Amino acid sequence: MKIEFDRKADAIYVYFNNQPVVYTKKLDDMRYIDYAEDNSPIGVELLCVSDGVNIDDLPNKAEIERALGDRGIKVFA
Repeated sequence: MKIEFDRKADAIYVYFNNQPVVYTKKLDDMRYIDYAEDNSPIGVELLCVSDGVNIDDLPNKAEIERALGDRGIKVFA
C-alpha cells in the first residue's frame, strides 16, 4: 500500500496496487474508489481530509484507518 498526501489539496490517495484504472465509483463528494478490469479495488481518493474521513464502505478499512491515523487525520466509522 502506498499513500500520497497533498496537504495543499487536502487530499489523500491510497494505492493498493498499480493496475490501470478501468472505472471509478463515487461513494460521495469526498470519497472515490478506483477499480481494475477484474473489479478489484486498486485505490481510494479521499478529499477534504483535514475535516476527518468516513471510512465506511471503503476497502481495506483497517489499513486505511492506520495510515490516516499515522498522519494525524481523524477517522469516522
